[in-house]
Amino acid sequence: MSIGKKVAYSAEKTRGRAKKVYGRAVGNRRLEAQGRAAQIKGSLKLSAAKVRDAFRK
Repeated sequence: MSIGKKVAYSAEKTRGRAKKVYGRAVGNRRLEAQGRAAQIKGSLKLSAAKVRDAFRK
């Protein structure tokens, strides 16, 4: 996995976490759910890239 993709996926995961925490802080359940979804999406992309790299070796 390239460094650029790893950084992008980690950033997506972090943005999702921040959005989730902000949504919880202001009491906006929809924003919290969107953040949780973005966090999961970033985690899945990062994991999938790691699996792809494992099979390439």
